[in-house]
Amino acid sequence: MPIPFRVLMFTSLAMLAFAANSLLNRVALSETDIDPASFTLIRLVSGAVLLWLLHRLKTPVHTRTVSVAGSWISAFSLFVYAAGFSFAYLSLTAATGALLLFAAVQITMMAVAVWRGERMTFWQLTGFMLALAGLSVLLLPGVSAPSWQGALLMMTAGGAWGIYTLRGQGTTDPLHVTAGNFLRAVPMAVVCCLLVGRTHFDSLGVMYAILSGGVASGLGYAIWYSVLPFLPAMSAATVQLSVPVLAALGGVIFLSESVSIRLFIASVAILGGIAVVLWGKTAPQPE
Repeated sequence: MPIPFRVLMFTSLAMLAFAANSLLNRVALSETDIDPASFTLIRLVSGAVLLWLLHRLKTPVHTRTVSVAGSWISAFSLFVYAAGFSFAYLSLTAATGALLLFAAVQITMMAVAVWRGERMTFWQLTGFMLALAGLSVLLLPGVSAPSWQGALLMMTAGGAWGIYTLRGQGTTDPLHVTAGNFLRAVPMAVVCCLLVGRTHFDSLGVMYAILSGGVASGLGYAIWYSVLPFLPAMSAATVQLSVPVLAALGGVIFLSESVSIRLFIASVAILGGIAVVLWGKTAPQPE
């Protein structure tokens, strides 16, 4: 059964919003005076506000509650993702950051699935190894290699987002839960700012942070959750392969970033390997 045009349109908007996060973080930290800790705080606050407002608009008056949804563990994972993401973009390009984040998210989720007892088919294992090989190519020492500090921070952010995603599977009201987790993560971001001790607020940087939190994150998640029930599971997983590509194109067009041969080869290997894993059928479980 073909996917309705409306669903395809909103799915595309969600992917563009997710890719925009990389561009907004990168341009704010490279071209304005805002620091990563302040960017993270403003992003989480604006995301919490917009998600809360959307949840209130969606929920009938007689069923509204004042309780904060989510959990502190999930909120901590969200904070680690947001903070690692911002600090990593001090030294990474938009394309490299998005690719490392996506690879870390998927590898984390695959590793947890295997740890829980899922078995991979031959082709899934081949795809997994191909993705790891692509990641190794990207991180090997050399002139075009990304900063190892930035790479480590972004992969930590990706691992945290993978854990956050796994913890949120099966949530009946993802918009409410995500709003609660964003709100719970705000005090953690405040502590981060206090620990850093050298916060800088820049009007343009603040605007980028609000766009990242309110539009690219908050509105992007709301759109994604609205179309997710109408997408086949495989389509929902596969379409996310477009995010690093869109971020790379945005980096080239809007930030004048270049795509090295190393990044191109690593991207093909990582995204191709993950695609093979997603498209491969899970092997029967042992009885």
